[in-house]
Amino acid sequence: QVQLVESGGGLVQAGGSLRLSCAPSRIYFRINAMGWYRQAPGKQRELVATITSSGTPNFADSVKGRFTISRDNARNTVYLQMNSLKPEDTAVYYCNVKSSYSEYWGQGTQVTVSS
Repeated sequence: QVQLVESGGGLVQAGGSLRLSCAPSRIYFRINAMGWYRQAPGKQRELVATITSSGTPNFADSVKGRFTISRDNARNTVYLQMNSLKPEDTAVYYCNVKSSYSEYWGQGTQVTVSS
């Protein structure tokens, strides 16, 4: 069973920064896309950012210019650098990893931005 280990969430004031990271506990498949999604209370889970195996990023309009996504293929790790955080960024952030045949989700890490 593949587990995605997430870290880096927490409480920060508006305008602050956080960095999330995620890596599978074990790997026996080739990773294609990696990314982050988030779910705020009472809302549906939404895409935040993804990155392909070749490093091409994709961002939700709401985070463009503030968030960056990167990956270390040698460590099978994906990072989400979040700058200029806003209270509306408050949510549980979930890591997502896709192989050719399956996708995997992390357990979620809470990000809370106070005003």
